[in-house]
Amino acid sequence: MNLGSSIRRACKLGLLGLLCVFAAQDAFAQGCAMCYTSAAGAGSRAAHALDFGILVLLLPTLVLFLSVIVFTFRRAAGGN
Repeated sequence: MNLGSSIRRACKLGLLGLLCVFAAQDAFAQGCAMCYTSAAGAGSRAAHALDFGILVLLLPTLVLFLSVIVFTFRRAAGGN
């Protein structure tokens, strides 16, 4: 199996995965009305804490994701 066919296969699997995610109608109904109401009713200090919490959870995930992408492209290009 050469590199071109494995990339095509990975793209096809990725598109299939995205299709499955967007086809699931229940996935879009995950918003919690009670959480939204309590967050909207909280003060500005609580809103700032919530924003900071989102960043704390987002940054490590983003760094891991990007490092896997960089590793994959370097590996595919032949670098170690």
